[in-house]
Amino acid sequence: MNSQASLMTISLPEQEKLIHKLQLFKIQGKDKRGCAILRVIGKLFPARIVSVEAVNKYLQEKIYPSLEQRQFSIVYLHTGVNRAENFPGIAALRSICDTMPENVKNHLNAVYFLHPSLQSRLFLALFGRLIFSGGVYWKMNYVTRLEFLWEHVKRKEIEIPEFVYDHEEELDDYRPMMDYGMEGDHPRVYVDSTVEPAISMYSMRCIA
Repeated sequence: MNSQASLMTISLPEQEKLIHKLQLFKIQGKDKRGCAILRVIGKLFPARIVSVEAVNKYLQEKIYPSLEQRQFSIVYLHTGVNRAENFPGIAALRSICDTMPENVKNHLNAVYFLHPSLQSRLFLALFGRLIFSGGVYWKMNYVTRLEFLWEHVKRKEIEIPEFVYDHEEELDDYRPMMDYGMEGDHPRVYVDSTVEPAISMYSMRCIA
């Protein structure tokens, strides 16, 4: 995220209002294990004008209190994320993870990382253990396509932005082999949908 000096024109309350308006973080629906879902939309994150202080304050006040007493999973939509526009930076990610209350971390069941790019996977392979503490790193799974997400999340209970579906169509047209999980170093494993690890998802352990 940008330095505090570059955020002088936007007050902390205004930043929080923007986070809420964009619905960057929203508790919505359940996965097929009955866990609540925290949906996070990476593309909408205004990294240039929102500080990590504002994000942490918003999460502490608006999101975490609803997750302290129940199991939940995170669905992170990485679709359309651009490092220059909406990537918060390593220090910000670490701060967000470090300030997550321990009782909330303990209730986190899984993180579903939808549409990971090669760059994001390499980045997290290098820095994931440093950024995500408290066991969060090992709960993260890569999901290459929406159809595989629906095997673990109740489809009708979570809103997916239209640009995610548009990206799915692009994958169908241009990169079907890569995005159906058929890369040689990450073989696709077929197992019963009720048994871990999840079908067609890449645990971060595979690339670490």
